[in-house]
Amino acid sequence: MTTASPPRRTDPGAITRSEVRRPASLAEAVRELAELGPDGAPLAGGTWVMRAPMRGAPVAPVYVALGELAELRGIRSGEGTVEIGAGVTHDELAALDGPPALAGLIEAARRSAFPAVRSVATVGGNIAAVGFPEADLVPALLAADARVVVATTGGERTEELAAYLGSRSGRPAGELIARVVVPTPAGRRSAFERLTVRGGGEYAVASVALSVDLAGATVTAARVGVGGVEEIARLSPAAAAALVGSALDADAAERAGQAAAEECTAREGLDAPGWYRRAVLPALTRRAAAALTTSDDQQK
Repeated sequence: MTTASPPRRTDPGAITRSEVRRPASLAEAVRELAELGPDGAPLAGGTWVMRAPMRGAPVAPVYVALGELAELRGIRSGEGTVEIGAGVTHDELAALDGPPALAGLIEAARRSAFPAVRSVATVGGNIAAVGFPEADLVPALLAADARVVVATTGGERTEELAAYLGSRSGRPAGELIARVVVPTPAGRRSAFERLTVRGGGEYAVASVALSVDLAGATVTAARVGVGGVEEIARLSPAAAAALVGSALDADAAERAGQAAAEECTAREGLDAPGWYRRAVLPALTRRAAAALTTSDDQQK
């Protein structure tokens, strides 16, 4: 393991220089973070870390670099699942030729941020970033019923993504997302839509991810992920219930979008007021449903 020079502690208004450690394995990275406690933080693509001063967030004295860890890389298909390493970049995910169940997640990766960001931003970083309600992959992963595999000093454990998101601020040091596991059953279809203020590359004002199981033209099961509207991306059970038992048409999608809007408590922001974030959900849901049924028709 190589390290840079120790950090120099200066006053809060001065430019600080952090130490960067480069562990040789995931186990070593977890151990380093556990020992560092609040003085350490993981460093993957760096896109969120580099914006820390703009958010008023502190710069960590020590960063543990994860970019060279092979254990966090790669996408592997299993029996009815796909495992995506936490170190997989948005570009790598966007280039995946995956099953229809992953189409929404792939689309979210393809449309997120700018090309330079997509080339380095990682799946694990998108999930773990606290205070980033616009993260595009998160609602798509929620809709896809993804699980996160967390590496700790005591081994690995699998957690529901929604539970992980809600506990990010209080997680103990020495934990890292190793990979996500996404079920890909036959008959499942997914889609993703987002809205920005000015155009591509901007943070989403709101986003919607749909994942549905179909029997013929009828929705038998559904999950609807909503991003950008609340402080943390969420599932909308009411929107999912509005889809089940119906054909996936514009009317059903409109009802689902309205249900999602009624279920959400929207955040205020400089980019958009809360009422607007809720108001666009029906249109985004209709667009996602249209994209999903169009892609489904093309596969037949």
